[in-house]
Amino acid sequence: MTDNNTPPPQKATGLTRIIRAFGYSRDGLKAAFSNEAAFRQECAAAAVMIPLAFFIAPDRVMLALMVASVLLVMIVELLNSAVEAAIDRFGPERHPLAKYAKDAGSAAVLVALILAGLVWLIALT
Repeated sequence: MTDNNTPPPQKATGLTRIIRAFGYSRDGLKAAFSNEAAFRQECAAAAVMIPLAFFIAPDRVMLALMVASVLLVMIVELLNSAVEAAIDRFGPERHPLAKYAKDAGSAAVLVALILAGLVWLIALT
């Protein structure tokens, strides 16, 4: 903790900030892949579905929607994992707000999966 006379540390700017941000993002992806089975499954599905979309999409707009829907599932899963980790940081005891936050994150993943399923269903019909 700093006292009132000590200036706060300087934040990185410019290229240094971008390089550090990239490193933090890489670390987050590695941690999610190492610790979250659902994220590994979604990565495997994306590795198949994204290239497949280039072959089966009827046009560029549908291609963009198909790829975006798969990436959205991964984004929501990462956010859900972050929420769960932050809640778990405070301890294993059960609290109604912790349950609500975790359930809402899980529901967000489900909604993203439904959206992806609908986009792909529309593309394939």
